[in-house]
Amino acid sequence: MNQNDQHLRPTPIIDSDHEAVQAFAHQHAGNSGNSIDQAVSLYYAVRDGIRYNPYKFDLTINGLKASTTLAEGEAWCVPKAALLAACCRVMDIPARVGYADVRNHLSTKRMREAMQTDVFHWHGYTTIFLGGKWVKATPAFNVELCEKFRLRTLDFDGQNDSIYHPFDLDGNRHMDYILFRGEYDDVPLEEMQETFEEVYNRLSSSTVAASFDEDVDHEQAVDSQEK
Repeated sequence: MNQNDQHLRPTPIIDSDHEAVQAFAHQHAGNSGNSIDQAVSLYYAVRDGIRYNPYKFDLTINGLKASTTLAEGEAWCVPKAALLAACCRVMDIPARVGYADVRNHLSTKRMREAMQTDVFHWHGYTTIFLGGKWVKATPAFNVELCEKFRLRTLDFDGQNDSIYHPFDLDGNRHMDYILFRGEYDDVPLEEMQETFEEVYNRLSSSTVAASFDEDVDHEQAVDSQEK
């Protein structure tokens, strides 16, 4: 068995065998037969085609799976990373999901009140085997969100790790990596649930009926009036 076979198989959450995931992957992988070109194309399709929404929080198999993310058209970092991994596997590109704890300076008042911390545990990214090595890719923040928050867009060339910038375009703190938790062939759901239940027990009930985009627009309008 090839050592990368285990990184190509569908899993309950990285459901690369789902017809919608397969169709999306083939549609957005581009015309090149080169795996790096395909992975880069898929990265941008997931980054910008699926809107980032941390309020879209459903910590279950069905809530996190790649096919659900496609159907919803919006998701937070963990399911977006799972979708990119699934798309890569469709194209026979080995892929895993990785996690880190980060101090996130991009948030809304509602999120800060619900989380009671600026540390985001189990931030999700994708790690892809390209050119004989594993490369990190973070498809979370779509380009429109970056423009709103004046963030540097997170680009990916298939050869270098693509992880969050420490500063935004104005030189303010953006993201600090505190701990890399490891990389997995499927989302470690039970471990994640334990952490979130302990640390973020108010999160889902506080954000489930809210709109992240509306909160962002409102807070930016208030900031503009105060300046």
